[in-house]
Amino acid sequence: MKAIRYHAVGGPEVLVLEEVENLLPAAGEVLVRVHVAGVNFADTLMTRGKYVTPSNLPETPGLEGSGIVAEVGTGVEPGWVGRRVGFMGRRTYAEYTIVPATALIPLPDRMGFEEGAAFPVQALTAYHLLHTMDHVRPGMSVLVHAAAGGMGLQLVQMAKQAGARVIGTTSTEEKADLARRYGADEAILYNRTDFAQRVLELTGGRGVDLVLDSVGRATFAGSLRALAPFGHLIVYGVASGPPEKLNVTGTLMQKSQKVSAFWLFTTTKTSEVAERGVRQVVDWLASGQLKIHIGLKLPLAQAADAHRRMEARETVGKILLMVS
Repeated sequence: MKAIRYHAVGGPEVLVLEEVENLLPAAGEVLVRVHVAGVNFADTLMTRGKYVTPSNLPETPGLEGSGIVAEVGTGVEPGWVGRRVGFMGRRTYAEYTIVPATALIPLPDRMGFEEGAAFPVQALTAYHLLHTMDHVRPGMSVLVHAAAGGMGLQLVQMAKQAGARVIGTTSTEEKADLARRYGADEAILYNRTDFAQRVLELTGGRGVDLVLDSVGRATFAGSLRALAPFGHLIVYGVASGPPEKLNVTGTLMQKSQKVSAFWLFTTTKTSEVAERGVRQVVDWLASGQLKIHIGLKLPLAQAADAHRRMEARETVGKILLMVS
């Protein structure tokens, strides 16, 4: 089978397409013939050796995908074979991958492989940020960083659906327009203005109730400034590096604010929490209440180009690798 691999950590240049040995599912696992793999910023951190979990070289990137179950291991219902599924897992930049049976998400008839590969990481992360880590409701205000990215557009839609006022940050007017089309009430060009000051202006000096920050070091201080009394800042990514150390009593106590962190794979340790998110997101997608903007599709062999363009902030929406 073919797979993208890297033998040393580094930038997009370390990614190569190789022939690798076929895989066999162990007990409780299935072998999936991958049709589409989703690309996430976490994949670029993984190849650079900066992800939450370390790489075991040589390694294959990828945390989500869609395809057809080709084979099941012992203890797995044989009826899974031949079924169309989406999933979260590892090593999805490949023609085949091994997935725990518990991670399989049956795709509704109206959902194609592209949509099935595009939602597991980003849409589920957005759901849990808004409805597990916090409880967004009408009257709240939410600041979404990188609002025109795949994750940002999911957050914008879900926050608006919950009745919140949504402010997004983007780098260009084109991206700002896209964020507005998906529901953002305001879009701030962070490279042209002080986003925290602009948030305070838009909220009459109060700030927002919730900040969703995937950037990290470059935005952390501004995110805190933009936060209202009793507000909540959730860090769920560190695209610019980890934030500086936080003086809890000197910074948070003044406005009774809180800072927390989120990693999607934590939800897989609590089946009820994970299943609740999957049920709701799949229902929203199937009914058309939630939409995925696919901004770029490339063949598997061009995974390095996908990473280059993502790191250069040249893309909007979701990036997909077409495997078969």
